[in-house]
Amino acid sequence: MRARLRLLGLGLLLAIGSAWLAMSSQADLVAQGSNTGVITGVVTSEKGPEAGVWVIAETDELGTKFRKIVVTNDQGKFALPELPKVSYKVWVRGYGLVDSKPLVAKTGLDLKLTTMVAKDAREAAQIYPASYWQSLMEPPKASEFPGTGPAGNGISPQLKTRDEWVDNMKECLRCHQVGTKWTREVPEGQYATTLAAYDERTRMGQRGAEMSSFMSRFGRQRGLQMFADWSDHIAAGEVPPTPPRPKGVERSVVLTEWEWTNNMGKIHDEVSTDKRNPRLNAGGPIYGAEIANDHLAMLDPVTNEAAMLQIPTIADRSKMTAAYAQTGYSPSRLSDLDRFNPASIHSPMMDSKGRVWYTAQLRPPADQPAWCKEGSDNKYAQWFPLNRAGRNVSFFDPKTRKFTMIDTCFGTHHLQFASDADETLYLGNPGGAVYAWIDTKKFDETGNGQLAQGWCPTVVDSNGDGKITKPWNEPSTTRATAFDEDLPEVVYKTFDPKLDTRVLVGAYGIIVNPHDGSIWGAQEGYPGRIMRVTIGNNPPQTCKAEVFEPPSERLGFPPDSDKSGFMPRGIDVDRNGLIWTALSGSSQMASFDYSKCKTMGGPLAYIGRQCKEGWTLYPLPGPTYKGTNRRSDYYYYNWVDQFNTLGLGADTPIATGTGSDSLIALLPKTGEAVVMRVPYPVGGFHPRGMDGRIDNPKTGWKGRAVYSSTGADTVWHSEGGLGVDKDQKYTSISKPILVKFQIRPDPLAQ
Repeated sequence: MRARLRLLGLGLLLAIGSAWLAMSSQADLVAQGSNTGVITGVVTSEKGPEAGVWVIAETDELGTKFRKIVVTNDQGKFALPELPKVSYKVWVRGYGLVDSKPLVAKTGLDLKLTTMVAKDAREAAQIYPASYWQSLMEPPKASEFPGTGPAGNGISPQLKTRDEWVDNMKECLRCHQVGTKWTREVPEGQYATTLAAYDERTRMGQRGAEMSSFMSRFGRQRGLQMFADWSDHIAAGEVPPTPPRPKGVERSVVLTEWEWTNNMGKIHDEVSTDKRNPRLNAGGPIYGAEIANDHLAMLDPVTNEAAMLQIPTIADRSKMTAAYAQTGYSPSRLSDLDRFNPASIHSPMMDSKGRVWYTAQLRPPADQPAWCKEGSDNKYAQWFPLNRAGRNVSFFDPKTRKFTMIDTCFGTHHLQFASDADETLYLGNPGGAVYAWIDTKKFDETGNGQLAQGWCPTVVDSNGDGKITKPWNEPSTTRATAFDEDLPEVVYKTFDPKLDTRVLVGAYGIIVNPHDGSIWGAQEGYPGRIMRVTIGNNPPQTCKAEVFEPPSERLGFPPDSDKSGFMPRGIDVDRNGLIWTALSGSSQMASFDYSKCKTMGGPLAYIGRQCKEGWTLYPLPGPTYKGTNRRSDYYYYNWVDQFNTLGLGADTPIATGTGSDSLIALLPKTGEAVVMRVPYPVGGFHPRGMDGRIDNPKTGWKGRAVYSSTGADTVWHSEGGLGVDKDQKYTSISKPILVKFQIRPDPLAQ
C-alpha cells in the first residue's frame, strides 16, 4: 500500500508580505553592513566604572521587537555593534545593581550610562536567574532514603536515594523555569496555605496531569511541603547566592534577540542550517517549531521580519483532539489562553537541499496503515509490527513553498540526518520501542513513504553470540522503573539467559556518529541511559542495540558528588566520534568514548553497566540545592559545535542552561565553562536546542553565530508577566525570543 503523501500549496504566504517572500541572500548581508551602526559608551555607578555588566538596546521600530546586548570591559566601556539605524532604548543591567533609567539613542552616539548599586540583597536578587532562586529548595536528608511512605517519613518507597529525589525535582523544569517570580511567590490571600497553592498549581492546565504525577512521585504531601517551605522562606526574606558577573571571554559575547511570534506561542526548537554543513542557508531565514498552535515559524535575521505558517495534517485538525488549556494561577484567570495543537510540531532539521524537516502528528495515532501491523508483507512489520504511531514526518521546501507529509508506522520526536549517500533521516521517540529511519533519496525518487521507511526494535545481544535472533526476552508490559540485575523479574516476566533481550529504551535525543554510522540515543530518568544502535546490511534482522548507564551510585560511584551523574537527555557527537550528553539531573557535561569499552555483550548487557570506563564527567557551574552538592540548573539538550561556528574552537560541547537563561560551553581541554547569559527578559530564555551557522567565513566573528530560542510552555512566567490586549484578553507582555550568540575578539570590537 502506498504511503500517505500530501503536497499543499501555501496560499497563506500571501499574508506574509513581499519582503518575506524575497527572503535573504548573501548579497543582503553586504547591503545590511552599510545600513547598520554602533552605539558606544561607558557605564558607571557611585562606585566608579562597572565591569561585567550588560548594556541592552531595544527597539520596536523594526518588523519585530529587536534587542542587542553586550557586556562592559574592565573599564566599564561598551560597544553595541551592527545596529539597524533606528531609535533605541538603552539601559544597564548587572548583578549587584538596579537597572538604569533607559535613554533614547540612535546609532553613532557615545553614551554615559549611570546606574545605582542595589540598596540590599533582596532588591539585587530580582534579576537573578531562576536556578539561583530554585537553589533555595531543600531536599530531604540523604539518611531519610529509601522512603518509608505515608505511614513513615512521607517519602515514596520507590525513591531509594536522594539523587532520585533530585532527579524528580528536575522533571518540572522541562516546561518552565522553577524559580521565576511567578513560580516562587504565592499571591497573598488567594490560597488558605502555601501548600494548598502548590497542590492546585500542579494540577492546572495543559501539563497539569504530568506535573501532578511528578509531585506524587515524591510522596505527594512531602513534595508539596518542600515547595511550600521554599516559598515561605522566600516570603520571609531569604535570597539566593549572587551569580558571578561575566568574566574573561564571556565579556566578548554579543547577543541579538528577536521576538518571533505575535502570540504566546512556544517555539520548541529552531534550525538555521544543515548540521553537517554550516554554510548552507547563509544569511537565510531561521525556522522554528511553534508547538503551541502548530505553526512553522520563520524569522529573517537580515530584514528583521517574522512570520508563521500553519502546518497541514492528513486528518482534519479539528477532529484530531480538543483544545489544550494553558497553565496559570487559576483556570478562570487564563481562560482566554487556550491552545490548539493536535499536530504538536517538533524539532525542525534542515537537509542538504535546504528543506526543513520536522516531526508532527498528522492523523490519530490509532489510525495506523495496515502495512505497519501484524500480517503485513512489509518486512519490518513482519519482524516487529507497530499498531500505532504518535508524531509522523513532514518537510517544508522554501523554494516551492510547499509542505510534504509522510505517514509513518512509528512515532517520532527528534530527528537527525546521517552523512551517507542516501541522506538517511533517523528518528527517535522517547516512548517508542523502535529506532526508525527514512531514506530521503529513495523518497525523492519514488514519492513513496512506505518504501522509504524502516525500523528495528531495540534488542541487545545478551546471549553473547554476536547476532540478534528470535525469540528474545520480551519486556513486561509494566514499565520498568529500574533495570536492576537483582530484580530481573520486575522487568521481564520470564528471562532466559540463552536468548537475546529487547529493552525499553526510547530515545529523546538522537544523533548519528559520522565515523561509523551508528545511531545514538539518550533516555532521561534516573539514572537514565544512552544507547547505540547499528542497522547492519540487512535490517531489521541485522539491527543490534547496546545500552550504557551513566556512572551513578547504582554502579558504585559516590552519590551527591561530581563523580556520579544521572539523567541524560540531549546527545551529540564530535568530529572524532566522541559522544557527548548533558546530564540534566546532576548538572554535568559527560563524554562517552565507545572505543574504551571492553565487554560488549553477555548476560548483563541489557542492563547497561558493562562500560564504566567509557564515561568522563565534567561539572558545570551554578548554585547547589540546600544541604546537597547537586546543582539546581537543568540542561534540556546539548549540542556540539563541530565547525567552530561560535569561535571557542571546533568540537566544543554546549549545554542549554534551561533553568538559568543561558548557554554553557565546555572547553574540554581545560574543563573551563563559558556561561553565555541572556539577562533580559529574566526567565525569557528557556532554551531547548541550538545550532550554528557560518554566513561568511571571511568576515570573522560577524559571519558566525549560534542560534537558540526560548521553549517555555509559560512565556508569561518571564519578566513582564501578563497584560491585556485591545480586546481585554490576557496576553503575555514577554513573547518567545530567538537569540543569536556571537563571540568577538574583545568586548569593544565593532
